[in-house]
Amino acid sequence: MDTDESHVLEKTSSEDKIESKEKSDVSKISEKEKSNEKSEPMKLIIILMIVVGIAGYFSGSYFANPDENLVTKEELAEALSELESKMVNTQQLPSQPSQPVKISIDDDPIRGDPNAPITIVEFSDFQCPFCARFHVQTLPFLLEDYIDTGKVNLVYRDFPIQSIHPNALPAAVAAECANEQGKYWEYHDTLFEKQSGWSRLDSNAVIATFSQYATDIGLEQQQFDSCLETGKYLEEVQGDLSDGRAYDITGTPGFFIGNDQIGFVKLSGAQPFDAFQRIIDAQLET
Repeated sequence: MDTDESHVLEKTSSEDKIESKEKSDVSKISEKEKSNEKSEPMKLIIILMIVVGIAGYFSGSYFANPDENLVTKEELAEALSELESKMVNTQQLPSQPSQPVKISIDDDPIRGDPNAPITIVEFSDFQCPFCARFHVQTLPFLLEDYIDTGKVNLVYRDFPIQSIHPNALPAAVAAECANEQGKYWEYHDTLFEKQSGWSRLDSNAVIATFSQYATDIGLEQQQFDSCLETGKYLEEVQGDLSDGRAYDITGTPGFFIGNDQIGFVKLSGAQPFDAFQRIIDAQLET
């Protein structure tokens, strides 16, 4: 073979190698693009899950769906809206309704002076961790600055979310049974302070625990046990739950602050003391 032919064969072989390498590179790029296309929806799903989780945490409340154990689009939108509000750190007061909104207190227990100018109506769940957070972190300051001074009273209404808190309903009934003997708030405080001790018990154990709490605060035992075991105040609790849904309560804790003359401002979640303070001070000045 002469020199020219050798150069031609080497050139051809080289070109074939280059072409083969280019095809291989194109194939790899194509496969990478396909892989990226497949992974993109998964990335979006993961991002959505993270956003929903963060929203649930920052909104400081448990969501309730009266029909099923799913969060509705409206509830998710509300959670995301609250998250966005916290992220931009807006400190604006909730807008006062153009027409006074009346919120019934029914015949539920009142903490403080019944004739106080401002009322806080709380819709709450005894098994809800966010409700316990409000009780521990915020309520003591409200008691000191507003309730014990006669400026505000607090009405507790039951909103047990059975789908995620199976012991919330018997806890609410137990508190009503304590109220029958004039010790509602003592029992209310006990349930929240000892929430971690009863929230995960089975139904038999939790009834026995609630009975022991009645003994601890000095209730007449037989009367309390009979009241609890027969579910004497189930209809009362269900009435609170129905009213809460009618007022668009979708999670706990949920609050309405005001009175029938000026209307009520809605506040959702385990908000810090200053969130209540801004609303109450503005209303007291009107």
